[in-house]
Amino acid sequence: MAPERETGRERAPGGATATSRPRARLDQPRPRRRRLLPEWDPEAFGRMSERIARFLGTGRFIVWMTVAIVVWVLWNVAAPRDLRFDQYPFIFLTLMLSLQASYAAPLILLAQNRQDDRDRVNLEQDRKQNERSIADTEYLTREIAALRVGLGEVATRDWIRSELQDLVRELEEARGGEREAVAPSADRSRGRDADDR
Repeated sequence: MAPERETGRERAPGGATATSRPRARLDQPRPRRRRLLPEWDPEAFGRMSERIARFLGTGRFIVWMTVAIVVWVLWNVAAPRDLRFDQYPFIFLTLMLSLQASYAAPLILLAQNRQDDRDRVNLEQDRKQNERSIADTEYLTREIAALRVGLGEVATRDWIRSELQDLVRELEEARGGEREAVAPSADRSRGRDADDR
């Protein structure tokens, strides 16, 4: 076993990891790659698609589309032959209408997807608001029940009034009994006074 000789260059590791690509640093962001396709803002594109879909769903669009088709057909039927650009079967018109429909359908679907996302967010917010309302209602219900229990132990105005009325009646009855007891003795004393005369 002879010791290996050191050569002037480092020994490259062998195996599947023996590629000579540069190592990426994990503490730094990767440099941006050049893209072949243009970049766009998805929100701006979505807003534009919603505007287009909103316009496609109006009567104004139908009127303008009808006017354009009628002018197209009249021009290609009544204009001089040299100025016509689409002969009778109107193949170019069919192609243009197909092209318009092929762009309109995805734009409408994109607008509907955005509306679905907004509806989903609104539904989630409504659900959370309902949960808060239910929790508040349950809290208030518990508080009112506690107040009712507490009021059951506290004298109310009506209860005090009825107790005072009962006491007044008892006092009047007691006075009435005293008057009756005092009245016969007063009659006797008057009788004695009359006899003395």
